[in-house]
Amino acid sequence: MLRAMAATDHPPRVHDDWYVLAESSELRARPLARALYDTPIVLFRDARGVAHALLDRCPHRNVPLSLGAVRGPELECAYHGWRFDGGGTCQAVPGLCRAAAHPGRRVPSFATREADGFVWVYGVADEAPARAPYPLPLASDARYVTVRQQLTMPGSVHAVAENALDVPHTAFVHRGLFRGTGEPSTIEVIVERDATSAVAEYVGEARPGGLLGRVLGPGGGVVRHFDRFILPSVAQVEYALGEHTHLVATTLLTPVSDYETRLYGVFAARFPFAAPWVARAVKPLAMRVLRQDVAILGAQTAAVRRFGGERYASTEIDVLGPHIDKLLRRAAAGARDVSPASHRVTMRA
Repeated sequence: MLRAMAATDHPPRVHDDWYVLAESSELRARPLARALYDTPIVLFRDARGVAHALLDRCPHRNVPLSLGAVRGPELECAYHGWRFDGGGTCQAVPGLCRAAAHPGRRVPSFATREADGFVWVYGVADEAPARAPYPLPLASDARYVTVRQQLTMPGSVHAVAENALDVPHTAFVHRGLFRGTGEPSTIEVIVERDATSAVAEYVGEARPGGLLGRVLGPGGGVVRHFDRFILPSVAQVEYALGEHTHLVATTLLTPVSDYETRLYGVFAARFPFAAPWVARAVKPLAMRVLRQDVAILGAQTAAVRRFGGERYASTEIDVLGPHIDKLLRRAAAGARDVSPASHRVTMRA
């Protein structure tokens, strides 16, 4: 059965949620310039170490505040020295003989939280968040080795999330590195969707072939495999092999613009043998996979823009793509009320 998605002028934009704009270690003494859906945002850490996010524009003469400097609890503009606190209130105008605070001098601010080593920013300015940031699984579990990686991906959040969770492409884009070797087997996929997430469970899947599959599971066997998409932009892959091998790869996706997505990847793994050695071996292989994805997503995005928007024809083995699209479109419209769905798919992989 084919399900067509109509072309749109731009991908859905979900503003009212949390996005990672930096790793905590990146935000030091100087402000950082970032963007969310093409909106310039400046991050800064005040003298107490608290992270803040403001619109990256001084209301005085429109100079980016990210060019300035942190002065105690405030961010100072590089042009005329106006200073703003973490809430965006102007606290000082050098040379002015009256109070600096004034509604016309205020900078819009974004709610900011630090958790699991990331600086999260709520995508609607001057609004109290309706929910908390996504809690990263296994972040404090000492049994797991964790590897982190950042990468800019060409493509919308939908395209990058589906790519991270899509099984069929791996035998072609990553042939020999991850899948694409040996005779494919028949797998049953159980797909569940609720108002904020979609999950695919692969039943009876043999350990994936290819070099990366052999490193992760040298003894072979049948894996427990889950792929998850969680609003607004979390893509997660989980593999378990036996009692002692467990891998969770979580990608936190930040829409820099409609067709540029920043990927913050966290790979948490537990093995029955020397895990640090495996982590060192896996990272360069995983980066090769990601570079292959960057190349194919770049070609896809160029075609999407050339033809005026995303337009997809899907079959039942595109198990999560249509669900991701529906969740994003409903959330972008201000509704998180997608009706539950459940179905089973048989595929060869």
